[in-house]
Amino acid sequence: MKLSSRMHFLIKNGLRGIAWLALLLLAYFFFEKIVISRDPDIWVERFYARPIVIYLIYVASEFFIGILPPELFMIWAFNKGSTLHYIFNVAFFASISYGLGFLTFLIGQYLHKRVSFRYIRIKYLKNSWPQLKKYGIFLIIVAALTPIPWSATCLLVGSAGYPAERFLRYALFRILRFAVYGYIVFQTHQI
Repeated sequence: MKLSSRMHFLIKNGLRGIAWLALLLLAYFFFEKIVISRDPDIWVERFYARPIVIYLIYVASEFFIGILPPELFMIWAFNKGSTLHYIFNVAFFASISYGLGFLTFLIGQYLHKRVSFRYIRIKYLKNSWPQLKKYGIFLIIVAALTPIPWSATCLLVGSAGYPAERFLRYALFRILRFAVYGYIVFQTHQI
């Protein structure tokens, strides 16, 4: 059975995203065993005592390219309180991620209409622009489910002129990611 080029793109980039996730998890477990386990009270005092700062860092990260993986914030939420508190935090993180993804998508749509962006697109995105137009929906799904930077992907897809309704529909995979990853974090951190 021969796969279409779009399915091949989805599978290839999905596996690449899973490999990045495995690398991030390995780095987290290494950091936890070497650094945090030696003096956990310092980490608890620094990070768990200031939830507003953590939420602001998360919002900034999700808006600006998504530098920090949401799973780190899920781990923070797990260690912060009860199971219900954890569920509310994961739902909050998912809502923020989905909403800020749509905001960056709208910024991309705004840029799409600007003459200055056309120059940038011709000069710097000449090679990747046809792929973006061809695989846009699959790119949304892959970025929603894997550690590929979500807001950067939303910005690019918006700048490609995709319709907002289609984007919002396929961006719901982001909520699925938070549900699945939230469950995995919950199961792996129970003692």
